[in-house]
Amino acid sequence: MKKYKITLLTMGLSLLAALGPAKAQVFKAEEPLAHTYSIVALDPKTGEMAVGVQSHWFSVGTAVPWAEAGVGVVATQSFTNKSFGPRGLALLKEGKSPEEALKILLAEDEAREMRQVAILDAKGNVATHTGDKCIRYAGHITGKNFSVQANMMLTDKVWPAMAKAFEKSEGQPLAERVLLALKAAEREGGDIRGRQSAALVVVPGQKTEPWEGRTIDLRVDDSEQPLEELERLLKVFRAYEHMNAGDLAIEKGQMQQAMEEYGKAEAMFPNNLEMKYWHAIGLANSGKTDEAAKILSEVYKKDPNWRELTSRLPEVGLLDVSKQQMQKLLK
Repeated sequence: MKKYKITLLTMGLSLLAALGPAKAQVFKAEEPLAHTYSIVALDPKTGEMAVGVQSHWFSVGTAVPWAEAGVGVVATQSFTNKSFGPRGLALLKEGKSPEEALKILLAEDEAREMRQVAILDAKGNVATHTGDKCIRYAGHITGKNFSVQANMMLTDKVWPAMAKAFEKSEGQPLAERVLLALKAAEREGGDIRGRQSAALVVVPGQKTEPWEGRTIDLRVDDSEQPLEELERLLKVFRAYEHMNAGDLAIEKGQMQQAMEEYGKAEAMFPNNLEMKYWHAIGLANSGKTDEAAKILSEVYKKDPNWRELTSRLPEVGLLDVSKQQMQKLLK
């Protein structure tokens, strides 16, 4: 058996020596040390499934969360076996239950007692494993349509707090509920080493085209406050949902609806030039030239390139105004 020698400076100890050569195969570059807390969950009303995670490890979103629309989600962590993600999803697609899939994965893994993994399917069924050799404090709680799991935590109150926060937030959108669970973990001390990265993935409950497979896919790879940044990104995502709805309304000729959607987005981020600009263009297309010109004037002062963009919109049909109105918009 090939032996690997790695000094775990970030942990302040040498687990290789403690575990002996029989377990040396778990210390591989392709198996990141994603000691962390996470949640897998399903919204029974929308069918959406989600994985949320935070860790004191760089780019945890590339290792722990795995998801496929209409199939399920997987969180694989501790001494992470990343193959559990795609293999677990493949087993679900074959018709295996999360419990059956988990047994198959663990049976083939000599380092199973160092793994922590949760699998949830599109029906809300869930199975979770916390190995006996996961670093204290470690554990999980499985509830209705969700599971929370954590290892190398400061206290044993982390995952119970996550479960409580998720259950109390019923009725809110799934992504926001997952974020509330992660924030609850942090309030109880979270990862004993601190914090560095976070991720949030949400997929539809029904199978979709590959390019529509992820409703939300947000990652914070390196930050002193990853959950705060993740929360900010989720807010930006919600604002751009309104922007997209406004664009769709424009395509359908529903100018009033477009104005309402653009207005909601702008209210969330009043200093965002993109949102102010398209709100103004929507106003111009609905005949409210004076209102549009006032907003555009503010935008142009901060970045004159937007004026040039305005001049290009008529040629592609995104701005339908008279020459006189156009002059006012460009002034």
